[in-house]
This record gives sequence, structure tokens and C-alpha cells, in this order.
Amino acid sequence: MNKEWSELNKTMQTQIKKEATFHEGIETLLELRQQLFAELYQFKTELSREEFNAIPFINVDGYQSKTIAYSIWHIFRIEDIVVHTLICQDEQIFFLGDYQNCIGSPIITTGNELVKQQIADFSKALNLDELYRYAESVKDSTNNILKNLSYRDLRRSMIYSDKERIKSLGVVSKEENVRWLIDYWCSKDVGGLIQMPLSRHWIMHIEASLRIKDKVHPD
Repeated sequence: MNKEWSELNKTMQTQIKKEATFHEGIETLLELRQQLFAELYQFKTELSREEFNAIPFINVDGYQSKTIAYSIWHIFRIEDIVVHTLICQDEQIFFLGDYQNCIGSPIITTGNELVKQQIADFSKALNLDELYRYAESVKDSTNNILKNLSYRDLRRSMIYSDKERIKSLGVVSKEENVRWLIDYWCSKDVGGLIQMPLSRHWIMHIEASLRIKDKVHPD
């Protein structure tokens, strides 16, 4: 793991656990997210459209077995769902902005159900500029929500109705190997969701994307 990102993440986790340093922890998280998002924009300036669709580790286990385009979709669909459907209990940015049509995506889910060539084919269908616009909208919305959280908010746990709300939206595939995702999110409180997926999930997928970039676009 990138040392600076890892240290920021560890510092944030320590800070938000104490009321006295909670707001410092949020600032640390925002700094981490800013650095990570800058890395995503670096891809946009350096990579060709074909490189965003490339899947050089197609038969490898792990996050690097995806494409960069897919990873961006996946990071921000999950964040949108978790932040708006679970934490805020309001409408997702995806639906408010009609992003399925804007991006040209054949799915509204997180994409966890896609494998190998399906991921590559899915990536080719996406309007990259609109995908980045969606990602930035989700990031900005989440950042504003994080700034307004209180220490007490961290202890709020998910309940049965939260789980049912996600199921009703159809944003997580019903395939057996994906359904665990809803239970995973709903087993956490808000503090747990901040750590995963609002920080560590970004790190894992962006680091995997850097490995993809090194393979398809060597210096």
C-alpha cells in the first residue's frame, strides 16, 4: 500500500474514534480522498481510451483483475449507494442526475457480478467524460456530508429497513456470489462505513489501477 495513503488512513481511523479529535479525523479523510481523486484525474490525462478498457490481469485474483474504467464505476456506485441510501437515506446522485443514460451504462449495479471479458465489454460501453463527472459529483456530495457529521452519528447502526431499501432499488445484483454485499454494509455502523468503503476501498482499487496502468502504459 502507498505509504502516505496508508499513514493518512491509519491516522484518520485513530482520530475519528475519539470525540476530541473527530473533526481532525474528518479533515484527514478529506485530504486522503483529495490525493486519491487526483490520482484518478492523472489517469485521464495520461491514458488512452483503450487503456481504460484494458484488462491485462484478466486471469489473476484480486482488484487488478478489472479495468480502470470499471474500477472508477465500481468505487463511486458503491459510495453513492452507501452514502445516500444508507447513511443519508435520500436519493442517489446516480438517479438524480440520470447518470445511467449519461454514462451509457447497461447496468445500475455496483458491477460486482461482472467477470473477465464481461468487465472489458462493460468498460467499452461507458462514456468516460460522464463517468468522471459522476465520480466527481459523488465525491463532492460525500465530502459535504462528511463535513456535517457529528461524532454521535458514527454510532448509528444499520437496521432491517435499510437492507430492504437497498434491495428494493435493484442496485446490487441478486446473483448468489454478490448478495453478501448488502449484509456486509448493513452489519456496520456509520463509522465502519467511513472506513470501508469511503476510504480503504478507494485505496485498494486505485492501487490496483496503478498496477494496471504500469502494465498497459509503461513509462
